[in-house]
Amino acid sequence: MHVYVNGTICPAQEATVSVLDHGFLYGIGLFETLRVYDGKLFLWNDHYARLSSGLLALQIRPAWSKEELEEAIQRTVNANDLRDAYVRLSVTAGAEGVGLVADGYEQPSLFVFAKPVAALADPPQPKKLQTLSLARQTAEGLTRFKSHNYLNNALAKQEIGAKPDVEGLFLTHDSYLAEGIVSNLFWIKDGSLFTPSLDTGILDGVTRQHVMMLAKQLSIPIVEGRFRREELLQADEIFVTNSVQEIVPVSEIDGHAALSVYGKFTRELHRAYRHSIAMEA
Repeated sequence: MHVYVNGTICPAQEATVSVLDHGFLYGIGLFETLRVYDGKLFLWNDHYARLSSGLLALQIRPAWSKEELEEAIQRTVNANDLRDAYVRLSVTAGAEGVGLVADGYEQPSLFVFAKPVAALADPPQPKKLQTLSLARQTAEGLTRFKSHNYLNNALAKQEIGAKPDVEGLFLTHDSYLAEGIVSNLFWIKDGSLFTPSLDTGILDGVTRQHVMMLAKQLSIPIVEGRFRREELLQADEIFVTNSVQEIVPVSEIDGHAALSVYGKFTRELHRAYRHSIAMEA
């Protein structure tokens, strides 16, 4: 694998980050996970908007324009001889030394990784949801960022183990549905689309927002709120979303079989999602 490090493409084993970088010392950094389809970035405007919002909140001065970031991604994808790719773009606070900074960050670092992705099955392979004993921690600030502070997710992954067909399901500390370890949660009940609201502390996923936009186009009512696990068990259809796996149906929750797997509404949304990829490409 070749990676992009502050303007240079190099083999991953030769890439370095300063031990004084606050991304390393304190987890102060943000990342975006994107999909590239046939050489084209998908939902780049949305990813860039979320990244920019997070950088502003963390007082990390953006050193690159939207076009420069896109060029860095394309260079990395091309360096790895890819047309379809999983891309991770990371911005760290930069080498500021030991000790917290009060006045913001003026020297951020940029890293881009790209790796191949396997062709997705059609229909997509379902996953099983396993409720985690570890609660979803509240956001470190007023909102949850896609930050380098990923310990909650890492511990959750250790809890469920290396099971590719299982996604861990976070509940809030007061037992409301939250999100998956690497996904947002949706379900269908009586023709409406339900999803936990942002005030549960979940990440405002780019794919989450895109799916909700597609639901509106399909005239599917959307309900955001605080819901208990029992409501999920009564759902007609359940699926999870992220930028790499797109829309993934759920076959069971904690051993309870879902009423319908890849049902009517999930299929409609999945078809609309794939159509939006074709249109953007």
